[in-house]
This record gives sequence, structure tokens and C-alpha cells, in this order.
Amino acid sequence: MSEQATAVTHRLVPSPAGRIHVVEQGAGPLVLLVHGFPESWYSWRHQLPVLAAAGYRAAAIDVRGYGRSSKPGDTEAYRMLELVEDNAAVVRALGEQSAVVVGHDWGSAIAANSALVRPDVFRAVGMLSVPYAPRGGPRPSTVFAQLGGDEEFYVSYFQEPGRAEAEIEPDVRGWLAGFYAALSADTMPAPGAPDPHFVVRGGKLRDRFPTGRLPVWLSEHDLDVYAGEFERTGVSGALNRYRNMDRDWEDLAGFDGAPITRPSLFIGGGLDASTTWMADAIKAYPTTLPGLVSSHILDGCGHWIQQERPAEINRLLTDWLASLPA
Repeated sequence: MSEQATAVTHRLVPSPAGRIHVVEQGAGPLVLLVHGFPESWYSWRHQLPVLAAAGYRAAAIDVRGYGRSSKPGDTEAYRMLELVEDNAAVVRALGEQSAVVVGHDWGSAIAANSALVRPDVFRAVGMLSVPYAPRGGPRPSTVFAQLGGDEEFYVSYFQEPGRAEAEIEPDVRGWLAGFYAALSADTMPAPGAPDPHFVVRGGKLRDRFPTGRLPVWLSEHDLDVYAGEFERTGVSGALNRYRNMDRDWEDLAGFDGAPITRPSLFIGGGLDASTTWMADAIKAYPTTLPGLVSSHILDGCGHWIQQERPAEINRLLTDWLASLPA
């Protein structure tokens, strides 16, 4: 393998956010990797070298509000259409006309909307953990408020600026460790245990997090990397993504029910609530993803799939990329 393919480079590129931090490896067709909450470019550390070795230019970003990327102060600056334009700006800044975009968690939704809104730039889309569901139905805040009965759904809990920050920021490392463990296959609560996606009225989200050990995919060093970034930046930028779901619903009204026609890939974890709660969205793929190349559910896998099962994800990604038109 050439030195060019193995070298990892960091750069800051201009975008509507101000700047986006990009970590690159390899040369060839561009594959843009978009992380979710609460992570960073580092969540793609297992994919970057493999994609580079397979002949691709892999570029993992810090989404605006995270890491070394800009963190606008206005909550509305984190609406979906802004993040789509960040992605398009990164492609231009890297000197390319088009890219394949792959995302995980919130990054999956950002990638999906990038292919939906800017098909001129994004020629294919890979979605990890969170299925594509077209815009539609009632206002999201109304739906979330109805979930959980006497308990509060975590998305609703995140809505009020400062509330989740007051829980997370005094102990970022401990909170992240618990959140990652709550959604990992080997450490998540047993079936029938209180659901960590919901908060008892007056309680905190971390009240239901597992304690005592890290998931097998997460080393102490990995946790230090994630915690160090959020200890430096705070978590408001990351949480502001959740605070724009109603605005996204309004902004994307012109795409109500719209399918993504670009070639696509979906991979979910069999133990991931995102996959099980959105089973109907996966069943609708023949209509909503007419360009779907393949869809996979990894048995016994939790939410952090490219870190829990890197070898499988790498194989599925490279096989799919190889199948795409040049």
C-alpha cells in the first residue's frame, strides 16, 4: 500500500458554518463519512484505513457543533438544510464535484437528506443504524411528547436549552461512558429493564445508564478522545441538532413523502432501538429507497455498529461501493 493511501491528514475547510474539520485517508473516489450523537470524526477510525486501502478517498468530518468544526451560537444554525450545505461545501473544498455520503445515527439522517436535497452532489448514500423515513406526519415535537406515558422521551428531554447540558457537562466522561454502554449490545440493560431512552419526571437520563464496565468496543483511550472533545467544546452544539426537528419538518415540507432515488445502502443493529422502533420504515424501502442496493440487520449488534462490528461494516461498505457506477 502506498504512503499516500496510509497517511491520515487533518484539515479545516470553509463551509456555511465557518469551518469544517476533515480527516482524510486515501486517494480515489470521495466517500464522505458523517458521525452521529455524541461522537466525532473518530467514530470512523476503523473505516478510514480500510476504505483507503480499497482505493477510495475517505473523508470523515466533525459535524458543525462538534470537535474542531465551527459552533454557531444560534440554535437555528443547526437545522438539517444547513448541515446538508456543509456537506456540499466540504465536497467542493476538497476539489471534487461529487461524493458518496455515508452516515451513522444523526449522520444517517444528514446523509439521507444530503442525497435527497443535493442529488447533484451526492451520487449514493449509505445509512447506518437509523433508517430513512421520508418527511411527513404530525410535527415531531407532538409525536415525541406522546411517547412514554408518565415518562419523558429523551428527544423531548433534550429540547430545552441548558437542561441536558446541566446533566452532562459536570461529568462528561462518566455520562458518555454510560450513554455508550446503554446502547451497546454487550452492556445495554436486559430485556424488561427500565428503558434508558426515557426519563422519569424530575429525573435525569443517566439514572438508567449501566455502570461498572465499558462496552468491549470502547477502550479507555477511545473514551478519553470523545470526552476530551466535549469537555473542550461543551455539548450544546451537539444537542442543538435535536432542537431543530420541528424546523426541519417545516423546511422540508416540499419533500413530503419523497423517496431517495440515488443508490443506497442500509445497515442496522438487531438490538438497536432505532432499528426496531422504525421497522415499518425499513419495510417501506421498496417505495422510499427505490435505488436500494442492499439492506442488512446485524444480529446481536447494538447502536454503535461501525465500532461494535468494524470488520462486517467494512466488508459491507466496500462491497457496496464496488457495486456503484463509476
